[in-house]
Parts: sequence; C-alpha cells; structure tokens
Amino acid sequence: MTPTTSSPTTPRPPRRRTVLAGIGAVPLAAGATPVTTAAPRPDPAAGPAPTTLLQGAELVLTMDPALGAGDLGTLERADVLMRDGRIAGVGRRLPAPAGARVVDVSGMLVLPGFVDLHNHLWQSSIRGGCHTQDLYGWLADCNRATLPKIGPQDMYRFVRLAALDALQAGVTTVVDWVHPIPFDTSEQYIRALDHTGLRFVYAMAHNTADLDLVPRVKQELLDPLPLASAQVAVHAGMDRLDPLRRSREVARDLGLMINSHVLEHRGDRAQEPIRSLRAADAFGPDLLMNHAIHLTDDEIAQTAEADVRVAHCPLSNMRLGSGIIRLPELGRRGVRTGLGHDGGTNDTSDMFGVMKAAVGLQRALHQSVETHPTIPAVLRMATLGGAECLHMADQVGSLTPGKRADVLVLDPGTLNFAPRFDRLGQIVLNGQPGNVSHVYVDGRARKVRGKLVDVDTAEVVREAERAAARVRAGA
Repeated sequence: MTPTTSSPTTPRPPRRRTVLAGIGAVPLAAGATPVTTAAPRPDPAAGPAPTTLLQGAELVLTMDPALGAGDLGTLERADVLMRDGRIAGVGRRLPAPAGARVVDVSGMLVLPGFVDLHNHLWQSSIRGGCHTQDLYGWLADCNRATLPKIGPQDMYRFVRLAALDALQAGVTTVVDWVHPIPFDTSEQYIRALDHTGLRFVYAMAHNTADLDLVPRVKQELLDPLPLASAQVAVHAGMDRLDPLRRSREVARDLGLMINSHVLEHRGDRAQEPIRSLRAADAFGPDLLMNHAIHLTDDEIAQTAEADVRVAHCPLSNMRLGSGIIRLPELGRRGVRTGLGHDGGTNDTSDMFGVMKAAVGLQRALHQSVETHPTIPAVLRMATLGGAECLHMADQVGSLTPGKRADVLVLDPGTLNFAPRFDRLGQIVLNGQPGNVSHVYVDGRARKVRGKLVDVDTAEVVREAERAAARVRAGA
C-alpha cells in the first residue's frame, strides 16, 4: 500500500548554502553530476525543515516506554508530528498545524531510523570480493589492495553509492570508520556523505605522522555540517601502544570518542588489544569497540565495569567466519550494544538482515529461543541502543518529542510481509529494505513512496561502475 501526501498550497522556495570550505555552493536539485562540478544535493541545512504530520499509522514503535506500551513504547493507530527538524508530538488524532504536509500512513508502521554503528562505506568498491578469505586474507587481497588505487573523485562515487544504499534501507545515522586517507580524499568522502542527507559520524584513522589532520578535518570539514560529527579511529594492540596513546590524547583534546576494532579474529588475541586500550587510558564510556567477538569472561566484566560500548556486526562476522559474539553474556552484564553493517564484508545495506542474524545466531548457538537478544531487544539495539552507544540518545534513537526527527515508515502490505500476525516479529523476521516506504532525517524527506528524493540512482550506479573500472585497471 502507498501513502498519499498533501502539501501546503504555497511551496517552500529552494535555498542554497555553502558546504565544505573551498568546495562552493551546491544547489537543491536532482541527479548526480561529475565530482569536478558542484553536485546537486538535498541540502540538509537549508532553512527550517517543513512541518510534517504522519497520520493514522497502524503501529508506532516510539522506543520510549513513557509514550506507549511495553519496552518499545508501542502505540496503535497513532500519528507522528515533525516540526523544525524535531519530533513535535506522538499520539492519536493529532491536529495538523496550518500549512503542514500531511502524509497518510494508514496501515503503515512507523519507528525511529536505524543507527548503523559500524561501516566502511568506501568498501562498496569491493562488494562480493575475496569471498573465499577470512578476515586476514580479505584485508590483504581486497581491502589493502584496493584503497590506495582510489582517488578523491572516485572515492566520492563509491561513498555516495553506499551511503544512498544505507539511506534507502532505513539507516538514518551511520558511523563510518575511515582508513588513513589524504585530506583531499577526506574532503570528497565527507562531501559524498553530506550530499545524501544522512546523519553521520566520521571516525577518522590517521597514521601518527598525520594526526594533525584529525583536528583539521573536524574543524574545516565536519564542524560546519549540522548532521556530521567526529570520532578518532584507532588500531588497538600492545605493538601500537605509543600511537594509541597519542590518538587518545588527540581525542581527549577534541572531546571525541575512540573507535577501534577489537578481537574480531581469534588471531587478534596475540596483540592484547584490551590490555593496550587500558594502558592508553582509552578503556571507558568514550570507547566504541567493533566486533568484540573473542572476549574472555574477565574482559566482558571489564567492559561492563568501564561502560565500554560494543558494535555487533553479525553478517560480516558470518561472511568472514570470524565467530559468534557472546551477546547473552554482554546483555546480562548490561553492556551497551548496537548493530553495524561493516562495509565490504556485509556487501549491502540491510538492517533487517542484521537484526535477523543477531537473533538467529544466538538461538542456533545456544539452542534456545529465549536467549538474548529477543525480537524487542534487537529492535532496540538497531535504534535507541545504537544511539546510546554514541552518547546520542538525547538526540536520536526514539520518537520522544524534542528529539531530532529521524523516522522510518514501513509498508507491510507486500508479498514478503503480509498478512498481519505479529508486527514486531514481522519487522525483524520478514522485513526487507523494500518495505521502507519513507525515510526522514532531521525532519526532511529523503525517501518517499519507495523512491529516494532528488536522486538519479541510475546515474549514481553508472558513476560507481566507471570508478570501479578505473580501480580494476589500476588507474
């Protein structure tokens, strides 16, 4: 089923703004153009977001128990009002403010946007690659072999492709762990993210000699963008203790979280990553650990005690044969945990698949349908749980009035989803990116009636294919 939309009789005029120092003004327009010119963009900061009323949803998952029933705060036959980029109201029969855009979501499901805690968007350039390799083989033959061949303009094309893929699949906030790249490549990387209208966290890794790029990228490229924030990405290990300490100092000076891959492969144990993070004074609530598959009992206890956060990437872990995270133990200890895609080894964006794998792996391993995460728990991990991991739960992750309006509308009237039986179970077990009808980020429509707004997807794909051909040729 498809919702209908009515708009104010007086359309809002298009606006312009300048983004990324030295790049210039970028207009609100459709389609993709070569990176050497000003590319059309949805312009996430052009004036106040329109007032929008999502009217008559079959079910609203607010993720706020104060607003509805159960841990997920569910409401039946309810409305969601967005105004000035924020959630302005959630409830039944909300009045439409004058001039509001009213979207009929009868029969639809409404919930907060997904939070992707761990990605490497540039790795869309190597989708499906090295599928016979484990982590170490994949890193050598695909990851490290490809990244040096990608120039700034082709980086834009790969990142834009993957970011739009994430957006159309319902991700509204993404944490992108970015390998060491030059400043001009960072410009294009961030430019691609900004042009999609996604909310994003740019986790930058730099070699010790280039750590001065971290504050420069933050101040010149990220701080001017209202939907962008930064982290410092690091490699943990006793053999890297001095660089880790220096990165920690930079992060502390800038007030940023540290973001590290930890114990993804059983062979990582030799590097003693937990010991190194503790020695660098980086083991605390400002640390996001990705994967954390091979933690010992003692390390799980330390993680909980220090309030370290964890990004779980089940599809990537399955693809690489890396192992199964000890999620029930982390849950019992109260470790804050969210979900991530993990770039090229997830191969495409599908948070429904990630949620299903997170549930299914634990049930298969423990031979129990009662083990953590349950269906409600994994839905929370994909939304508010991810926001909590980022210290962003006061901004996103639930439909609490006052928070930023990052919202999904799901259409259950499809062959893969219907008929109605158990809506929570169906979201996780039957949902697919194709069920994402509408996506709003900061109150702005980015996907409407199943189509990305002001995006020529065929052109985006063509540009990525051309870029991939250049990379394969070694250009």
